Parts: sequence; structure tokens; C-alpha cells
Amino acid sequence: MLHPVVLSGGSGTRLWPLSRQNQPKQFLALVGERSLYQETILRAAALEGVQPPVTVCSEDHRFMVGEQLQAIGIASGGIVLEPVPRNTAPAIALAALHVLAGDPEATMLVMPADHLIEDEAAFRQAVATALGLGGDGWLVAFGIEPDYAETGYGYILRGEPLSGRDVGEGGYRIERFVEKPDLATAEQYLADGRYAWNSGMFLFRAQRYLDELGRHAPAILDAARKAYATPSPDLDFTRIDADAFALSPSDSIDYAVMEKTDRAAVVPVSCGWSDIGSWTSLWAVAEHDADGNRNEGDVISIDTTGSLIKASERRMIATIGVDDLVIIDTADATLVARKGRVQDVKAVVDALKAAGRTEHLFHRKVYRPWGSYDSIGVGERFQVKRIQVKPGAALSLQKHHQRAEHWIVVSGVAEVTCDDRVFDLRENESTYIPLGSVHRLRNRGTEPVELIEVQSGSYLGEDDIVRLEDVYGRS
Repeated sequence: MLHPVVLSGGSGTRLWPLSRQNQPKQFLALVGERSLYQETILRAAALEGVQPPVTVCSEDHRFMVGEQLQAIGIASGGIVLEPVPRNTAPAIALAALHVLAGDPEATMLVMPADHLIEDEAAFRQAVATALGLGGDGWLVAFGIEPDYAETGYGYILRGEPLSGRDVGEGGYRIERFVEKPDLATAEQYLADGRYAWNSGMFLFRAQRYLDELGRHAPAILDAARKAYATPSPDLDFTRIDADAFALSPSDSIDYAVMEKTDRAAVVPVSCGWSDIGSWTSLWAVAEHDADGNRNEGDVISIDTTGSLIKASERRMIATIGVDDLVIIDTADATLVARKGRVQDVKAVVDALKAAGRTEHLFHRKVYRPWGSYDSIGVGERFQVKRIQVKPGAALSLQKHHQRAEHWIVVSGVAEVTCDDRVFDLRENESTYIPLGSVHRLRNRGTEPVELIEVQSGSYLGEDDIVRLEDVYGRS
């Protein structure tokens, strides 16, 4: 049976400031109304005879994965949590062990969570071709037919055509993998006609992958087996042994397996693919106005051409007499760059890290499994947050060592626990949570609860939370 495996471990730094570590690009609706992750899941679910998709993601993103699956009504084949990032080869090994536990003959279709495919019929045909090759024991990569000389992708050089059981036209032995080229070399590859972009998508039998991994990267397989030896269910998630997994080498599937095996094949496909790896690539796949602009939000453009401008909900952006710009505005950061320089956005992220700042980690509005909070004001010894709690949700039972809190309900009815008291707090009512008090906020209603929280104290960081009970397993 065919088991889609979606890898969702990326941090998406090249799309800063919209994509950040706590909400990377795969969970954003960059093209259309659904996120890239949701589109990937729906694309997989549309394949014939397919099993529920398996997702491999970081622990920090587990609730986001669960909520986005629920929003599109797709059952999960499992959400396997990576305790630490170790690149694609170990992540795929965890997925292989997971699917083999229920299906010893499992075939895996491995897909990154953050790619765009516009021609899904062509994609399905490529999967059908790859299934035939996978049935014959080949490890298949999907190569994207290039339509211009791209220097930001690795390439695959195809060799002799392959045939075998149920294999139609379109499969080739891989002659070699090539790293990202310079422009002159990329132009040569385009003219040659035998080179394809390496899409990062693969298809193979799960056991064949583990066999080849054991042959060429045994330390990765050993760490994955030890980590998955006693999987631990946690709500809808599968936890593994963090210490064992941390000992795995960090390698890509290309380096660990595909470049070394003698059974590597490629299926070329032209399917309107993009990895949305930069703001320029997002501009390229978006619809433009008559001046070549892609404007989102409250934007006024005068004598502006070839630009991508995204306004936040809080303010309008106006441009006059500019061209080939990327302007991305969020609540706490704004990026202005030439389209030709957007690959350097990572330098901004590195500068934020070096300065000890947090704008690369979190948006001002932070999502939690129970809802969200927006930091609307910060001072030396105070912080003001706007908090929304979803119907039926509850924050953890907790206490703080270094701050007290005031809660003012704006809408809805909140159930408040404060030490030995439990009471309802209604619209326009408030309460005080003293420093050190054990407290909890719960929404037992059918509408969201919104409140303003004023924190005061000597330290206001999120790590001053001692969780005593938590329905989301964060204690």
C-alpha cells in the first residue's frame, strides 16, 4: 500500500519576516486560502488507493499540524515527533519504521511540506510511473524538468532509461547528483536537456530504504531503530527516545543513500513545481497586475512595477516610482529588499540571532494549542497581552515565581482557578493573580474568550511558567 510521508521540519528562514521558527512557511497560506502543508496533504489524499498520510515534524509544531489536519478533514496516519532536527535521512527512517509497524509491504511517497505543485494531474502520473519502479526495488527521486537556468537548486543527471514490471515510459537510472551550480553551469545543464531539478520528493518501499540506509549509513539506521524501539503515544502524536535519536548523524537522504546506492532512479516531471524558497519565487508563482506587481492587503502603488508588496492588517503601504522590490510588513518587523537580493534574508536572521533578539523566533502574535496571545505593550517591569482562548480549551494549571497578573475579560465567560477558588469571570469583570498563586484559565463555552492580561514583576519571560497540570502534555 502507498503511504504518503510529509516532512515538516523546516524553519523557512528565507521567507522572514512572515515565516518564523514558531510558525514556518509550511503552515502559512502563501498561495491561496490553505497553507502549503494542507495543500500537500490534500494532494497526497487525492492519490488512488492511498493510506492516511504520516507527518514527521518537530515537537514545537505538533499542535499546528494537528489543527491544520482537522481543519481540512483529513485523517492522520500518524504524527511522528522529532525531538531534535537531524535532516531528512533520519526523519525518513523514523517514518519507514512507523509505517512498517502496520504494513510490512509499505511503499512510501516522501514529500516536503512546503512545496507548491500547480499541475496535480502531471504529478499523479509521475507517481504512477514511480510506483512501477518502486515495485522493482528502485529508490525513485522526482526530477523537475527545468524551464530556466536556476542556481538555487541541486540537479539530477539522468542516465539510461529503465523498464520493468508495470513500468511505463519516463523512468531513468540516476547517473549523478549535482550541487547548486553557478549561472554559466546552470545554462549548460538547461541546454543539455538531461538535467532535472532535485525536488526533494521520493518514492520507494519502506524496507528497501532501510536496507540501503543500513548499507550506506548504518549509524543513522541504528539511531532510528533505537529511538523508535518503544514509541510512546501522546494524544495524536508518537514520541520517540530523544536521547537515542540525538546520537544520529545529521545527513540528507541524498548524501546518506541516493548518491551511494546502485538502485537510484529518477522520474522527470513538469508539474508547475516550486519550493517557494524565496520571496522572488513567491512573486514568480503569484498572479500579477498589469504592472507586474503582486499586492496583498492595503496597498497603493503609483508608478511601481515588478514588485511584491504585502501589507499587515495594521497599516497601509504606499509606493511611488519604485521597481523590483519586495516589501513585507508584519506587526513587529518590515522587510524592504531588491528582488535580486532576497536570498540574503538569512543574513538578517543571523544578525537577529547574534543580537539575542527574538523576531526570528516568534511573531508578536503567538499561537498555542489553547488559542493565541498578542503582546500589545511591553515596559521595564510590565507586559500587556491580548489573549484568546478557544471554546472548550484551557491553559495549563500553573504558577509564576517572578510575576503577578491582572486579567480583564473583554468577551465571553472565563472559568478562573486561583489557588483554592474557582469562579466565572464575565465581560468587563477582572481579577488579580498574586505572584506564586496556582492558577488556570478555562473556556467552557461555545464562543472564544478574549481578555487583556497585564503582567507585572521583575521577570516576564515565558520560561517563568511552572506547569502543574496540562491537557496538552506540556507539564
